Amino acid sequence: MSLHACKIAVVTGGDSAIGREIARVLAADGARVAVVARSAAGCEQAAEEINAGFAGAATGYAVDVADHAAVHDLVRRIGEELGPVSILVYQAEETCGSYRVPMAEEDLDPGNPGSHLKGAFNTVKACRRMLMKAPDPRIINITSVIGLMGHDRLTHECASMTGLIAFTKAVARELSGRGVTCNAVVPGCINTDMSGKQPQAVKDAVLTRIPLGKFCDPRDIAALVAFLASPAAHYITGQIIAVDGGMTL
Repeated sequence: MSLHACKIAVVTGGDSAIGREIARVLAADGARVAVVARSAAGCEQAAEEINAGFAGAATGYAVDVADHAAVHDLVRRIGEELGPVSILVYQAEETCGSYRVPMAEEDLDPGNPGSHLKGAFNTVKACRRMLMKAPDPRIINITSVIGLMGHDRLTHECASMTGLIAFTKAVARELSGRGVTCNAVVPGCINTDMSGKQPQAVKDAVLTRIPLGKFCDPRDIAALVAFLASPAAHYITGQIIAVDGGMTL
């Protein structure tokens, strides 16, 4: 029997390189996956790509995770159409190695750094009841290495990612009594379309800070998520696991 047969997984940011790969790996393990993204076209395309290899395994759902009411409505819809959620993967957007641009005034607004954090709060809260009733339930947050080490000109993103790490630990404590584990995966710099567009000089400078001397692949992140979602990880909770080639050493 497949590892996640009969399980329903929600993957936010599902139209990104990391989100698509996570959704694909969970589908390969037998889960039915709700691929969630702000873009309707993006999540539908991601679902179609997954279904090409695993027929009927993925469904696209469009929502802005910062919209509290919309997220709750969407989770109810997922429960009705696919079934109760037992795996939640919340992904914040890629930030490592972003272009260093001057910060705008709105970036310093206390409300702006919380955008990723608000999305995580809304999504976890909306799925909370289902997860507490599910067998072997999992919450896995995907944050960023800048939440551990900081990054100049990305102060607002660092605050958000660090907050997501603290949020992970708090949720792990809060839901532990109901058997829900909550962990965070911290990617380093990843080979994606975003990183591919950056000047070679910028990428070379980043590589000098990575002991393994290469960027991470989305498959590396998905592999860890698949493990944390599996029964083998039932006793792991509140952990912050970096997949960064040694960048934070």
